[in-house]
Amino acid sequence: MLEKPLFHKEAFQPMLGAQIIEAGRTRFTLWAPTARRVDVEVEGLPRATMTSTQDGYVTAELDCGHGAGYRYRVFMEDDEQGTLVPDPAARAQQTDIDSPSLVIDPGRYAWQTQGWQGRPWHETVLYELHVGALGGFAGVRQHLPYLAELGVTAIELMPISEFPGARNWGYDGVLPYAVEASYGSPDDMKALIDEAHRLGIMVFLDVVYNHFGPDGNYLASYAAPFFREDLTTPWGPSIDFRNPQVRRYFIDNALMWLEEYRLDGLRFDAVHAISEQDFLTELAQAIRSHTAPERHVHLVLENEGNTASLLTPPQFTAQWNDDWHNVMHVLLTDEQEGYYSDFVQDATQRLARCLGEGFIFQGQPSRHGHIRGEPSAHLPPTAFVAFLQNHDQTGNRALGERLSVLADAESLSAAATLLLLSPMIPLLFMGEEWSSTRPFLFFTEHNEELAQAVREGRRAEFADFSAFRDEKARAGIPDPNALATFEASVPDFAAREIAPHADSLARYRTLLALRHQHIVPRLEGAASTGTEVLGHKAVLARWRMGDATQLVIALNLSEQPVAISMLKGERLHETRSGVATAAEQGQLPPRAAAVWLHREQPADEVAL
Repeated sequence: MLEKPLFHKEAFQPMLGAQIIEAGRTRFTLWAPTARRVDVEVEGLPRATMTSTQDGYVTAELDCGHGAGYRYRVFMEDDEQGTLVPDPAARAQQTDIDSPSLVIDPGRYAWQTQGWQGRPWHETVLYELHVGALGGFAGVRQHLPYLAELGVTAIELMPISEFPGARNWGYDGVLPYAVEASYGSPDDMKALIDEAHRLGIMVFLDVVYNHFGPDGNYLASYAAPFFREDLTTPWGPSIDFRNPQVRRYFIDNALMWLEEYRLDGLRFDAVHAISEQDFLTELAQAIRSHTAPERHVHLVLENEGNTASLLTPPQFTAQWNDDWHNVMHVLLTDEQEGYYSDFVQDATQRLARCLGEGFIFQGQPSRHGHIRGEPSAHLPPTAFVAFLQNHDQTGNRALGERLSVLADAESLSAAATLLLLSPMIPLLFMGEEWSSTRPFLFFTEHNEELAQAVREGRRAEFADFSAFRDEKARAGIPDPNALATFEASVPDFAAREIAPHADSLARYRTLLALRHQHIVPRLEGAASTGTEVLGHKAVLARWRMGDATQLVIALNLSEQPVAISMLKGERLHETRSGVATAAEQGQLPPRAAAVWLHREQPADEVAL
């Protein structure tokens, strides 16, 4: 018998927001420690003054239910009119950030996949996507059968919390509990998750706990302790995680997504920007203690700090390995500017370290001069999410170019082989599998004043790059607020079965099938047994897998063949005909990769 059910009979109830307590009756709770008075205004009902409770909370109960529109009217000192604000813990908005919030009954959706418990982490193949670019929750659902057939076992949604307008990456969200109205309703999101589970696909969500967007966040006006005055982040005031009410706000948010929406995992954006790092440990502990042990719930960090100590059970499952991406990008493109400058010197040796030990930066100074990282060689390869492309590293380019237009096809095929057949957990970015050449650009739908500031800031950001030092060149950077910028970023799924994209798609299908057949069953207990630099842009990596077989991957991204020691074992894959044979004879061809599985002979079987 389970110690506790997989999902509670009653949906998880965060402390804040509008909670239906019985049919036709709702409790409203807001944290407003610096407000003189707060009223709740429900459409069709008289305004009601909320009652102050302890620690700055106010509450009220009214006769209304699912679908009711409401706002809070916040009164500060010497303010007789008050200011209407949305609920910072609303589960949905009528239309946008400044429209009425909606009372949502989280228990009304009838789940179809009642027995779903998730999938073990080592089975994970992540596919990052932007919900808006795929047509909202309903549009993503339409692509699920294709993704399941491809070999994807988990989709990762870029942030879906309510943001200004209908076009945004999601990192400008200001209402973390509310589903973006332009994508669909809370029930539409649950239907997407339900269908994914029916097909055996996990669903992860990217959540942003390090900042709020620049438009539509009113918390500072009535909950000043939510932010610090002595610290800022690249996106604005630093959230004050020294405050227990602030911690509760975000912990409840994480639990809501995992319990109420039955998500299988969360990706925590840029946690290095959270000043109180102990909050991360508290967050992980709260999630682990609340979820049923039979469920597979995976917690993934984005963390420039490379804090390896956070990646030990039962804390966080894994971290996006930016080091892996950055050094591979340098080797594929020879780019040296921006954050790639940290990976140019001794790039091949850095890749070897990454494949053998996880992080490249394990306590060394970065180009900014600060020490970055902790030793990571003791961690399993599955503690690292590897990727060649994602929303950040593609979309934060001035023109949003993908690797399909930055690197030659043979080298990219070799890099994909390393990505998909190494023991690290692979992540694909939508369109990568068919070598889409469409860009993924930075896009927004802000008011004109903010749009102009974003436009100018975006162009100024690239002024130090050699290609954009000229003002005319910077003027060619797409306008983030233009509809055309968003439309250009919509993946061209129709092209995936048409030459030359069909060849790339077939390659990814083959590699993912090999991963599921030969790598995944051997991942538990896998560990590096060493890496070797073969020459410029060429490495040989070995792992002892969980069943004692040895996985060997040889990679050469240079323009010249390199000498390689004698290899043996079952040939698992080669990027083109003849590569493995040449490698076994002592020469690894240029722009190529090959993979072998070798069963080590036990000592008692060795002939005397």
